[in-house]
Amino acid sequence: MAVDGGRRQSAVGAVGALSSSALLLYLGTGPAPVPALTWSAPLPVLLLAPRVSGRVALVVAFTAAVLGTANSWAHLLVSDSVPLPTVPVIVLGASLLLTLAVGLFRALAVRGRPLAAACAAPAVWVGGLYLLSLTSPVGVMGTLATTQADLPTVIQVAAVTGAWGVEFLALFVPAAAAAVLAPGVAAAARLRTGAVVALSLVVVLGYGAVRQPDSTAPKLRVAAIAQSANTWATDIAGPAGRDVMRSYVEQIAALPDGVRLVVLPEAVFAVDEAEMDALLGPLRQAAEAKGADVVVGAIVRSAAGGKYNTVLGVPADGRPPAVFRKWHVGDSPGTLPGDKLAWLPTGVGLQNCMDVNFPRPSRDYALAGTSLVAVPADDEDVDGWQHSRTAVLRGVENGMAMVWAATDGRTIVADAWGRVLAEDRTGGKPFAVAVADVPSGASPTPYSRLGDWFAWLCVATALAASAFAIRGPDRAPGRQRA
Repeated sequence: MAVDGGRRQSAVGAVGALSSSALLLYLGTGPAPVPALTWSAPLPVLLLAPRVSGRVALVVAFTAAVLGTANSWAHLLVSDSVPLPTVPVIVLGASLLLTLAVGLFRALAVRGRPLAAACAAPAVWVGGLYLLSLTSPVGVMGTLATTQADLPTVIQVAAVTGAWGVEFLALFVPAAAAAVLAPGVAAAARLRTGAVVALSLVVVLGYGAVRQPDSTAPKLRVAAIAQSANTWATDIAGPAGRDVMRSYVEQIAALPDGVRLVVLPEAVFAVDEAEMDALLGPLRQAAEAKGADVVVGAIVRSAAGGKYNTVLGVPADGRPPAVFRKWHVGDSPGTLPGDKLAWLPTGVGLQNCMDVNFPRPSRDYALAGTSLVAVPADDEDVDGWQHSRTAVLRGVENGMAMVWAATDGRTIVADAWGRVLAEDRTGGKPFAVAVADVPSGASPTPYSRLGDWFAWLCVATALAASAFAIRGPDRAPGRQRA
């Protein structure tokens, strides 16, 4: 009877941990996360892990992770930017990584190594996610770090570690809490682990508190404009294209005085390379009349064949346009990638939508001293917040302000410290318009110079912890082996 009661109690605990973590992951991640819940989402399965067999811990962790990603299934399956074969890789890859993190956490916790367990779990997650990102055709967005993007004090550490440091922290805190509470851990080890976690939080949040904009820095008034209608590449030569152009020119003219940069969305127009004047002419007139540089996305059909997803920067002083060709084109048939940076005469860099999912070209711009980047984008309504915050994190990593205009009607202006200074969505209006005065950035940052050093440190930590964990049997007293 006692054995049956123990099994029943273990089963109830496993189901409770699975349900709790799955629900918290569902609410704390995805397209509309609750940031506070992100930190507690892994805690139930981590608390369970050293109290049950290895097999049970892994099954519970994997199931909770898969169910927790359900908040993104519908979007991923119909997304224009995520190839369908990539969807199971994203869902199962993330779930397996969390399972491996929980498994290594358990192996170290039952050996009475709470600090090692607390560090190893996030190291496995970050290191594995980073290695997966190196082969991903769509880069990385929507991670644990993204959920914290509206908390500037938390994300300042990205200027040193990249967003990987924020990612690590979001799993390190619950892992440390679970490690301290694991059965059989010596009191001294609990105290050491608690002290390291407290010191880490003091350092990270203290750095976030002191890393602030220079209030005396010069500011540039910028605007982002996006039409609510999510159209793609309207031909400028046709009546529909001319109507779209007319509406954007009117919006530019109606902007407040003092605006010196206007950013429109990605691929608003389509144009033949030989007919560029049809597109540039009206924008040049609008730029000169307003005294503001205008940035717009267009699909440019090359005379040599193929097409480029292009960002055009039209200077207000009549100089030739700056031309940036999207580097990361994903699964876009016939679209040729670019590999060059481009700036307006004012020093504003140009970038395009999915480019922010990758470390470059953002790092390249920072190393060149760029303090502000204009990013035309095209998002599906579901992932608009997520993707715009990916851009915010890139800005913090590299000390650059970001001006983002996405065709679904989301516009943001964020400074180099991750503060969203202005944001607008259409909400039934024809256009979303965000206007703000942006202080000069702080590029390049330590991350810009050092790159993904922290991610590689996590890879090394995960490998070292794994090697340590596999030496010797599970020595926890009374532990039921898988």
